[in-house]
Amino acid sequence: MSQPFLIDDSHTGFEDIKKLSNHPVSLQVTPAAIQKIADCRNYLDKKMNNGDELFYGINTGFGYLQNVKIDAHQLEELQSNLLKSHACGMGEEVPQEIVRLMLVLKIKSLSYGHSGVQVATVQRLVDMYNNDVLPVIYTQGSLGASGDLAPLSHLSLPLIGLGEVNYAGNRMKAADVWKKLGWEPLHLQSKEGLALINGTQFMSAYGMYNLLQSERLLNWAGMIAAISFDAFDCVASPLHEKIHSVRSHKGQVDTAKKITDLLSGSAILAQKKSQVQDPYSFRCVPQVHGATKDTFDYVQSVFIKEINSVTDNPNIFPEEDIIVSGGNFHGQPLALVLDFLSIAMSELANISERRTYQLISGQHGLPLFLIKQPGLHSGFMIPQYTAAGIVSENKQLCTPSSVDSISSSNNQEDHVSMGANAATKCKRVIDNVEKVLAIELLTAVQALEFRRPLKSSVVVEELVTAFRKEVPFNEADRILREDMMKAVDFIRSYTV
Repeated sequence: MSQPFLIDDSHTGFEDIKKLSNHPVSLQVTPAAIQKIADCRNYLDKKMNNGDELFYGINTGFGYLQNVKIDAHQLEELQSNLLKSHACGMGEEVPQEIVRLMLVLKIKSLSYGHSGVQVATVQRLVDMYNNDVLPVIYTQGSLGASGDLAPLSHLSLPLIGLGEVNYAGNRMKAADVWKKLGWEPLHLQSKEGLALINGTQFMSAYGMYNLLQSERLLNWAGMIAAISFDAFDCVASPLHEKIHSVRSHKGQVDTAKKITDLLSGSAILAQKKSQVQDPYSFRCVPQVHGATKDTFDYVQSVFIKEINSVTDNPNIFPEEDIIVSGGNFHGQPLALVLDFLSIAMSELANISERRTYQLISGQHGLPLFLIKQPGLHSGFMIPQYTAAGIVSENKQLCTPSSVDSISSSNNQEDHVSMGANAATKCKRVIDNVEKVLAIELLTAVQALEFRRPLKSSVVVEELVTAFRKEVPFNEADRILREDMMKAVDFIRSYTV
């Protein structure tokens, strides 16, 4: 195992999240962070022992029950009751790679020393990550305000020996795994349950995962568009740097340069063209892909800010001798940009499907449906249907979640972000984008074969050669789902 990844109040960047997503990378909370956690806990204990002041969620009930005082001898029961009562998740199980990120981000947030948890609680979360003990969490149940209450409750239940975990390839009761590992359930102190389940770590983990996948698919979208560009025998002028210098959106400029570089040395691109212009799905790749890239950069900046923040409530400031109740758990910043990312990524699929459609339309010297005997064979007719259906589904999924709000907790929590729905929906959109790009890749490589003996660039031809080892040229009708799934696997395994 590599050197441990150190967690404290220092900045965690996108490259750090990439590293952490490639398990196994062990975690270690730094001594400085441990001291801050301990100092905050000691301060809170003294505060609780030396006065009768009410502090929300520390010695009171929760939500609408905020004014109900809890006796000192019931505080541990209060916190464990919170985890049990709020573990109300339903729906599909959260993918384990996202659960890992949830653990990391919860540890990160607690490491600032403003949450009042025990060092032992943070260390147990670290132990869970390092031993690949991953709580079973469900996609439904969070309103994206008051924190991701239901998902984070399922994340935290194992700390007190309850709930289920995935461990060593099996789904097991947390209590049974604790026995195997020689761990004792924790006894939560005042504020700890609330610190654990308040926060945006469900939305944030999904968001970071979505960004990682978006970056990968943005790279693929450029590569596949370059293959399609030559396969359709496109005019090179829309890539000219002077065009982009007078409308200098960064994403547009970068995309045009990337595709120009990818096609450098292409004999197909260099040959004389019969047409003056090409359809927008080819001509406007820099503008469309570039806008998505600019959106990606903005969304990433919001999420990096979020994962370097404290998002539970109330917040404790020992040095200032104050405990402040606020609303840092509200997911509005994330909900808005998750909807934005969904829309931007869906456009990669939207324009990709249009290129697929053009490639099978019998233009620019290509056979209809990219098959040698159209009519007897349907060729690549129906993969475009599939892409069109997926693109349509994405359009439906891109209805914003963040414009919705439903009151809860007897109207105490009267505006919520619905960021959790935005997060899970965004993942569905991005998964669909991958499928549509895979269909374009399959189609574009088939179309490129009809340009022989002319060759594309070295980079493109290397990729086509690798792809052809997985999916041979389509001479006659066969079951194309198998080819389509191989194309998806290729996108996941081949690095561009």
